[in-house]
This record gives sequence, structure tokens and C-alpha cells, in this order.
Amino acid sequence: MIGDVLTISWRELRISAFGTETKLRTVTIALACFLSFTISRVAKLYNGLKAVGYLPGFRIPFQPTAAPGAILPTTRWNPGMFGPWKWRHWFYKKFNNETVSIVPFIMGEPALYTSNLDIARQVVAGGHKSSFIKPISASRALLAWGMNLFTADGENWRKHRRIMGPAFNNRLYQHVWNETLKVYHEMVACEGWTEKGWNDVPVAQKLTFKLALLVLSRCAFGLSVGWNVVPRTPDAAMTVQEAIRIYSDNSNIPLLAPWLLKLPFKRFKDIATARQVLTRFMESSVAEKKGAVRERAEKTDQGSSDVFTLLVEANEEEAGKFKLSDSELIGNVFLMIFAGHETTAHTLSATLGLLAVHQDVQEEVVEQIVTEIGLDHDPSLDDYNKLNKVLACFYEAIRLFQAAAGYVMIREATEDTTLTIPNPPGQDGSTTMPISKGLRVVVDMIGVQYNPRYFDEPMKFKPSRWYGVSNESEMFSGFSVGSRACIGRRFALTESVCFLAMLLRDWRIKPILEPNETKEAWAARILDARVFLTLGVVGVPIRFSRRK
Repeated sequence: MIGDVLTISWRELRISAFGTETKLRTVTIALACFLSFTISRVAKLYNGLKAVGYLPGFRIPFQPTAAPGAILPTTRWNPGMFGPWKWRHWFYKKFNNETVSIVPFIMGEPALYTSNLDIARQVVAGGHKSSFIKPISASRALLAWGMNLFTADGENWRKHRRIMGPAFNNRLYQHVWNETLKVYHEMVACEGWTEKGWNDVPVAQKLTFKLALLVLSRCAFGLSVGWNVVPRTPDAAMTVQEAIRIYSDNSNIPLLAPWLLKLPFKRFKDIATARQVLTRFMESSVAEKKGAVRERAEKTDQGSSDVFTLLVEANEEEAGKFKLSDSELIGNVFLMIFAGHETTAHTLSATLGLLAVHQDVQEEVVEQIVTEIGLDHDPSLDDYNKLNKVLACFYEAIRLFQAAAGYVMIREATEDTTLTIPNPPGQDGSTTMPISKGLRVVVDMIGVQYNPRYFDEPMKFKPSRWYGVSNESEMFSGFSVGSRACIGRRFALTESVCFLAMLLRDWRIKPILEPNETKEAWAARILDARVFLTLGVVGVPIRFSRRK
């Protein structure tokens, strides 16, 4: 009996000791893993600080421009993709410098963020011997259908530019002006504005996105579409316009988490469908344009003057290394749809919202419009240069809501090199900083547009800052800088000046206020931004009242 008890006790003791030993081993392994991870992260932080030359800045867990940092919301420990906008008031002030470092210590690569145009010109607008390139990962969202002018670099960029350049000419801009006039009149008629003296629009983007898509459809693709008729792929589940809207609103999902598109939820199904619709539309468009170009060559007639036809025509005439593949043609079509549609539409919405708040500016602009083009006839392209105050409002809207060039431009050093970094405002001279191969330099275009070095009172809407500034001036960097400036800049400006001139001449713009809300409170609530493929203002509720 006693022996049995001792045997059982000994067995229990051994089991207990074994359990304790297992737990101790588990704890030891866990502590070793933790210690090893901590040491590796400290080493990573040290190497990151060394790579950025110990320049002051943010020490954060994750790289802001890649998952998971880009997916997580913006907080003090995670700038994320939205940090440059959310932190625009103090991002650079905190360190009293226009160039700061961001060094992640858990995941991601270190980078320099800058709001200085001199540095932007060194890394973005470099020539063929530039030491910086645009990494593929930084433009993956615009590579969904193929390489294009925006994402290409070096000799590849020159090949795309050679094909794209001839399509953007004065003949095209005349076409853009004429079609914008037609679309404006269609909008007024189809929306029922002629039947009453006012019209409430809960979301201004409903109008600006349709306007931009129709002008783009007619002038870029040669499609005969009207205000109430949008292009549709045969047997498609949605219109092309709906597909563009859905895909651009949710562009970060296929970029950062493509596996979500396989989940059985309506939102993700709609994104996948939108992609299919756009793919069919672009593939069929390329095939149709090629056939039209070849048929035209046989008949030796002049043919269409839309961008896409001229693009395909230029490509068909090329041979060898300069000829674009079908994938590259489609990639440039995709670029035209989103760069020529989304950025213009967002900026027009921002312009309308800003003018709704600033009635004094609106009336000043209207006075010029009436003086220069009168009240009883449509303006012509010859009037474009007379409407500099209209253009200034659009410029200022781009400055405040940077969309046209993308709100961050990422470049990576291809070799060990140096950057000449101007000293902080108030200090003369500059500093030469060594840049090691692989280091990324992020040009923060929001930071540039809010930099007091370039703009006095940068937080204020002041179109007058652009009066007398040449259209070719590099002071305006809303469409990027140097040779890489947006090829569609004049397309967007021609369309926007024409539309705004007609709209402002005929209609007064006012904000739709909530009960007891002031214009200032409305501006604080509405004139904010969110991230699409680019950065754009949120939904803008405005009222249009007929001018007498």
C-alpha cells in the first residue's frame, strides 16, 4: 500500500517536473526569440539611421508606402499613405527642415521625405544620366494593364514619350474646347437646369466626373457619347463610367490586398467586375483603332484627331525598339482614363467648393469672364489667355488639393550619389548629403504646395498668387516638374477653363449648409481630402443659382 502510494507520488512528481521543464523550455525559447528579434530590430534601426545620415525625422514601426503601414490608419506612430495630408500643418515644422527622414524599425526601408523643389528637380526631373529611378513598386497601381508613360523610366520613358507626344497638339486642344462647350450645354439641358432658376447638387463630383469622362471619351477615344449615354462594353455588367468610378474609389484594395477580390462580398465583387469591364473596353478599343488606322491608310484620308487614334497611328508607323506592344498601348489608355479623368474631376470639384466659400473671389472672376467674353455667346479657344483669373482658381485648387502629379513621387538611388540639400528657410547655402544606392527619396508634393518658402499664407485660398504667372512657369508644380511634367497638362487646363468660364458666367455657386451652419464650418467639414488613385476632395454639396 505504502509502496503503491510512493510509486504514484513519484510518477506525479516526474510528470510535474516534466511539465515545469517544458514550460521553462518554452519560456526560454520565447525569450530567446524575443531577444533575437529585438536585437535585429535595433540593428535595423541603426542601419536605417546610418543610411539617412542621421537626419532628424520619424522612427516608426512600418514603412508608410507599403503594407502594412499603408493599410493602417494614420496615427502618430504610423504616417501611412495619408500622413502627408493629415500632417501637412506640422510635418516639416516639427524638425525645422524641408527634408526629414523616416526610418522604420520593424518592416520596410528608410527614406527621405522632402518638400523642397530643388531636391525634387534633382531626383524627379533628372536627365538620361540620372542616378534615381522610379521603382516599380511605387507605381504598381498604374501598371495594372501594362507599362505606360507615367511609370516608365530612362530609355523606356523616351520610347513612350516619342509615341504619346505628337498626339497632344493645338488641333487636339481646339477639339477639347469645342467638346467641353457641347458637354456643358448638354449638362444644363439633361439635368433640368433650364426649367428652374436653381439646382442643388449634393455631390459636385457627380457632375465633374461625368464631364471629365465625356470630354475624355470624345477627345481621347473618339467615342460618340452624350450626357445620358455612357460607353458600355457589350454584355458588360456595368457601364465604363461606373467601372472607372468603382475601381478608382477602391484602387488601394487591388494594389495592397488583391486576395480580397476573391471574397464573396458585393464591394469586392464590384471591384473585380469593374476591372473586367475596363479590360474588355481597352482591349476592344485597341483592336478597333488599329483597324481604323489601317483602313484610313488605304484610303489616304485624314481620319480622326482623337488622342487614341493618333497614338495608335504613331505606333503603327514606328518600327523596332520604339514600337509599343499592345500591353503598352493599353497601359497608356489606362493612364489616360485615370490621369485624364480622375485628377481633372477632383480638381474641378475642389475649385467649385472653394469658390462657393469665397464669394468675393467668385465675383471677381465672373467680372473678368463677362468683360472678356460677354453674356450672349460661347467663348472660343482664342479667349483662353484672356481668362487668366479662371485659370488661377484652378491652379490654386490643385495647389491646395494636390492630385494632378500624384501627391507623393518616389525615387530610388541606382548608385551611390549625393544630393544638394538647401538649408532650412532663413539659413543661406546648402549641404551636400551622401546618398547610398537603394535609398529612397520621396518628394512630398503636398508638402511642396504648402511650403512657405514658395507660397505666402499657404493654407489660404488665394488665386491672385497666380495672376501674371506664365503658363510655362516652373513656379507651378501641380503637374510635376521638368521633363517628367504631365503630358496632359494643357488638355486638362483647356477643358477646365472652358467649363468654369461657362458655369461661372451663367450660375452663382453657393454651399449647401446644414441648419445653423456657417460657411466657415462648411469649409472645415467639406474641404478635406481622401485618397483614391490620387488625392481628391471629399463629396462637395453645392447649389447653382442662375445669374440675372
